[in-house]
Amino acid sequence: MTISAANDLVRRVQADPNFIELERKRSSLGWNLAILMLVIYYGYVAMLAFAKPFLGIVFAGVMTLAFPIGMFVLLSAIVITGIYVNRANTEFDALTRKIVEANQ
Repeated sequence: MTISAANDLVRRVQADPNFIELERKRSSLGWNLAILMLVIYYGYVAMLAFAKPFLGIVFAGVMTLAFPIGMFVLLSAIVITGIYVNRANTEFDALTRKIVEANQ
């Protein structure tokens, strides 16, 4: 494939409505999930800095409240990753197939 043909293919793909939709949806989901994760993470860090008495509440004998909340932070990262992977494997892959088929 020549450079000119490759440039033409890039222009066609970038002009494809399915590509525009894919780019918009993927970007929107990525930013929303990133913001959600940042709020969860920095919320926990802020609690560690400013709400030590609350996080120091002891329950179940020896465990403080900080531990399950910290586990929530870790599990939320896994869930958020799962949400993105699920959308990528279903909706985003379907749009990608449409783009490839339309521009072969």
